[in-house]
Amino acid sequence: MKRPPILLVEDNRDDVELTLHALKECGLGFPIVVASDGEEALDYLFGRGIYINRDTRDRPVMILLDLQLPRVDGLQVLRALRDSGLPGHIPVVALTTSDEENDIISAYKLGVNSYIRKPIDFDQFRETVKQVGRYWLSSNTMPPSIGPYHG
Repeated sequence: MKRPPILLVEDNRDDVELTLHALKECGLGFPIVVASDGEEALDYLFGRGIYINRDTRDRPVMILLDLQLPRVDGLQVLRALRDSGLPGHIPVVALTTSDEENDIISAYKLGVNSYIRKPIDFDQFRETVKQVGRYWLSSNTMPPSIGPYHG
């Protein structure tokens, strides 16, 4: 069975590389799709633009979402997901530098499952991403409608 991907929405190349490395270290084996801004993420999710031929029934197993993005920010991505009518079964984890109370409140109101402030320290960042991956993709139990993806 083909494993669904993790969608990483991040515009900082260093954070992308560190996140990819940390997720690989977890050994969970999920493919990872990287979107460099919110518009690309929405194109991926809804099969638009360069993803026009993508089967949108193949949804990501998790979305790691930075909030501070060019073109379309993370809160707008959350709003579009909420308003789209897509089932809310895709865990969305905000992984961002923002510790603004308004961002935190808005993210949760828009349906984020978890809000994590990116650690500045390289090793702490890597460990945080590993913990997120292990929790959502190994420890957490998703509804059966998502289909099996563990193992």
